[in-house]
Amino acid sequence: MDDKIIEIKNVNKSYSDKPVVKNISLSIRRGEFVTLLGPSGCGKTTTLRMIAGFEQPTSGTILFNGEDITTLPPHKRNINTVFQKYALFPHLNVFGNIAFGLKMKTVPDGEPKTDKRGNTIQKMRHLTKAEITEKVNNALKMVDLEDYGHRAVNSLSGGQQQRVAIARALVNEPQVLLLDEPLGALDLKMRKDMQLELMQMHRQLGITFVYVTHDQEEALTMSDTIVVMKDGEIQQIGTPTKVYDEPANAFVADFIGESNILSGTMVKDYCVDISGHKFECVDKGFKHNEPIDVIVRPEDIKIVAVNDKQCLIEADVLSCVFKGDHYQVTALTHGDERNEIVIHDNVEVKVGDVVGLYIKPFDFHIMHKSRLINELDGEIWEENVVYMCEGKFPCVTQLAEGTKVHVKVDFDDVELVDDEEDGTIGATIISAIYKGSYWQYIVRTDDYYNFFVDNDYEWSIGDRVGIKIAPDKLCIEEVKDEKEV
Repeated sequence: MDDKIIEIKNVNKSYSDKPVVKNISLSIRRGEFVTLLGPSGCGKTTTLRMIAGFEQPTSGTILFNGEDITTLPPHKRNINTVFQKYALFPHLNVFGNIAFGLKMKTVPDGEPKTDKRGNTIQKMRHLTKAEITEKVNNALKMVDLEDYGHRAVNSLSGGQQQRVAIARALVNEPQVLLLDEPLGALDLKMRKDMQLELMQMHRQLGITFVYVTHDQEEALTMSDTIVVMKDGEIQQIGTPTKVYDEPANAFVADFIGESNILSGTMVKDYCVDISGHKFECVDKGFKHNEPIDVIVRPEDIKIVAVNDKQCLIEADVLSCVFKGDHYQVTALTHGDERNEIVIHDNVEVKVGDVVGLYIKPFDFHIMHKSRLINELDGEIWEENVVYMCEGKFPCVTQLAEGTKVHVKVDFDDVELVDDEEDGTIGATIISAIYKGSYWQYIVRTDDYYNFFVDNDYEWSIGDRVGIKIAPDKLCIEEVKDEKEV
């Protein structure tokens, strides 16, 4: 039998022409605990709802045990869902909530028979009261609520209500259980307890769990496989160890755990330059002097004496905070460009100390930059004005009105202003990554173009800003008609 129980193939989902899920493909194995992880609005819940049948893809295919279920209604899928707000019936007690689906369920009554025309007929029946009681009691035992059947659901704690919701989903014996941020409403201690209980349930039942969360710790603790999503796209699929130790890009590194993310240059194979300092690494295959992102986890940086032979770079201590099992040190490196980095070590230092830092070659994680320059298409609106992203930007060009153009602009030449009315166009901050000495933002315009912006000022994700670009910073090239080429 094929090990894949769910296959998502080239699935897209849009609302009012706004893409929410973008051409994702994913296979989920039988008995696996898969977590869809990402920030709010990344498309993870929409993906879960399409697996459940509550939403239908705009395009693409969803297979269950090899059969196409893309348009199959939810009640015909052997899949149950536990929602964040539990969706329990307040007028029914615990037993009644769990038994609700069983009362609707039908099962085969006897062996199939063949009629006079040769058609196979399977008679169906509803479950008996005794059968329902047995199944509900087994489900209550599974979630450690054996004596709670008579209780009103409103009298239960959040954790107990969540267990009732899980029992109601499991009592129908689904092959797949979908969980949409089920621990979101619980306090920290209860959430950690329920993480362990869900893991135990998964091992005990052996069915497939597909779990949605924005909590990185939950994903790392519970999952066999993590699917990291951003902006409707899958960024990385892997085990918790793989995703943490070998992030696919700067977003994954920044989203999962703490990371120092710095800009650098791959001088040659096994040699990376960061702010004028050359470090040995284990990466190869990059272009000569290719701009790259360098990721170093705080726990992989060791504090040594400045005169220690292991010292690779010196830094000034900005802060040192005791965190129970380590000190969290913030330091400012020496070099052409001074980078602020975070270090987790068991060495106590004082503010103002100059320390040496050591990083093993395999703890430098080198990755390609997702973009090196902003590129977009536009049109000359009038003399020295280009129309792009639904805005009219002053520019320097000899091209005539109506000319189709291709525009390039460097990250640090895009100016952001607090009041969007002061900009040429408005936009929303959708990503913010600190690169040691500056912030790199992804700023989405109202026509869905994503500008990459390097800036010293700190904004928050979701902030509205204005975008301005100096006329001489726009590099404009005429787009030649294919017939002319």
